[in-house]
Amino acid sequence: MKKEVLGVRFDDLTRQEAAQVGAALLEEDKFHYVVTPNPEFILAAEKDGEFLRVLNEADLALADGIGVVYSAKIQGTPLKGRVTGIEFASDMLACLNERGGRLYLLGAKPGVAEEAGRRILEQYPGIVLCGTQDGYFKDEEAVLLKVAAARPDLLFVCLGAPKQEKWMARWGRHTGARMAIGLGGALDVFAGRVERAPESWQKLGLEWVYRLKKEPRRAGRMARLPLVLVKAAGRRLKK
Repeated sequence: MKKEVLGVRFDDLTRQEAAQVGAALLEEDKFHYVVTPNPEFILAAEKDGEFLRVLNEADLALADGIGVVYSAKIQGTPLKGRVTGIEFASDMLACLNERGGRLYLLGAKPGVAEEAGRRILEQYPGIVLCGTQDGYFKDEEAVLLKVAAARPDLLFVCLGAPKQEKWMARWGRHTGARMAIGLGGALDVFAGRVERAPESWQKLGLEWVYRLKKEPRRAGRMARLPLVLVKAAGRRLKK
């Protein structure tokens, strides 16, 4: 069931439920794309109608961010919880590993996708890494042809929002992939270049605090996030 939070429609699923839905989509012989909106996505979508449309037309939209969960609760449409992009991606890698599927990694700085792929294969030896491409390209059609030639089943698109979501919506069906997931900086995590917060921080919904501690330059971005909670409160009052 979809629930709308400040204009963006989310699938109300636990991580386990999202993994089950994702596994079913991977079995279908057609293209699907998955988005993982956080509060920054919501703020950006307010000013970008195309971005909002692409988010709301996704086959699966998962709440990646405790701010989304809090906003949904404040608004009066609570979600079961957050499902981070990195967790969903890991669950899909496990599914792909079982079926011996093909994976393509698109995005990040030169060399990152290759290192991420190497580490992924160490953990999931049943996967075929059919190609990688960094995110520093100008010719979208040329990259599309490269991805399509690799014949992936699962495609990680890590170009940052909203570029990655718009790329998936425009080109995804032409790649031949069964599923594409927009994952922002996930390849840096898979490559070991960015460390996730300890599990205890994750369970408390404080992963963003840990990232801010590690990357103080993110303070400007983080300062805008309470706006989402304020907007959610305003929506509740209007109701």
